[in-house]
Amino acid sequence: MGKIAASTDSTEHLSRTLSPLMVWGLGVGYVISGMYFGWNLGLAEGGTLGLGIATVFTALMYIFFTLSYAELACAIPKAGGAYTYAAYGLGEQWGILAGLAQIIEFVFAPPAIAAAIGAYLHIFFPSVPTLFFACAAYVVFTAINIRGVKVAASLELIITIIAIVELIIFAGLTIPHFNWAQFSHNPLPNSYSGIFAAIPFSIWFFLAIEGIANLGEEAINPQRGLMLGFSYAMVTLVILCFLTFFASIGVGGWEKIVYVDGASTPSDSPLPLALGQVLGSDSPFYHLLVVIGVFGLVASFNGIIEVNPFVQTKINLV
Repeated sequence: MGKIAASTDSTEHLSRTLSPLMVWGLGVGYVISGMYFGWNLGLAEGGTLGLGIATVFTALMYIFFTLSYAELACAIPKAGGAYTYAAYGLGEQWGILAGLAQIIEFVFAPPAIAAAIGAYLHIFFPSVPTLFFACAAYVVFTAINIRGVKVAASLELIITIIAIVELIIFAGLTIPHFNWAQFSHNPLPNSYSGIFAAIPFSIWFFLAIEGIANLGEEAINPQRGLMLGFSYAMVTLVILCFLTFFASIGVGGWEKIVYVDGASTPSDSPLPLALGQVLGSDSPFYHLLVVIGVFGLVASFNGIIEVNPFVQTKINLV
C-alpha cells in the first residue's frame, strides 16, 4: 500500500504567468458553458418560477462561497485547491476526501460539455455522430494544454470574450421580443416541489468557478489576482445568468427552449431554440450565432481540462 504525502509542505512551484485579467477569463470560462446548456432542463422540473427561485438562492450561495474561497486562495496560494485547504485546517485525511470530491467534479464535467459541443455542431452536420465531435474536442484541447498554461490561458481569454459577446448579442436579439404572458405561462408545473428539483440544474450557471483557487501557484500576484478574479468573474456570471434566463424564456415560454417541436426528449441547445423563434432556423445570422455559441462550450471545456486536479494538485503516491 502506498501512502499519500500532502502537498502543503512542498517547495515545488509552478510558473507564475497569469495576470488578473487571465484569472478572470479562466474563472468565467470555466462556467460559461452553463449559460448555453444544462440549465434549461430545470425548467421541465420547476418551470419559470421554480427555476428562477432556485437560481436566486444558488447565486447567493455561490456569492458567499466564492468570497470565502477567495480568502482561502489568497491566504494559501497553492494549486491543490480544496485538498490543500482541508489538509491545512482539518488534517490530511479530510484533505484527501475534499480533493477526491473536487476531482470527481472536474472529471465528470468535461464529458457533459463535450456532449453539448457535439449537440451544437450536430445542428450543422447531422450526418456526423455527436460522439465524434466530443472525442475530437478532447484530442484538440488536451494537445493545447500540453503546450503550457500560458498558451492555454491566452486562448481561454480570447474564447471567453467571444462567448460573452455572443450572449450579449443573443440577448439583444431576443429581449425586444420578450413577452410577459409567455414568460409567466405555467410557472410551476410541479408545484413548489419543483423548486427543489430545479436546484441541480440552476447550479450549471455557476458550476466550476471554484477552479480559480487552483491557479494559486500560477498567478503573478496571487493575493491580488485571485481576489480580483473571483470577484469580477462572479459579478460577470450573475449578470450573464439572469440576462440569458429572461432573454431565452421570454420569447415563447419555457417549453419552447426545453423541447423541440414534436419531441419529448429535452434538448441540450436552448439558445438555438430561442433564436429560431426570432430569426428562423434558416437565417444565416441564426447559423452564425450558433457557431459562435460553440465558443462558450469550448471555453469551459478547455478551462476545466486545464484546471483538472489530476494535474494541478500535488498529491504524490509514494
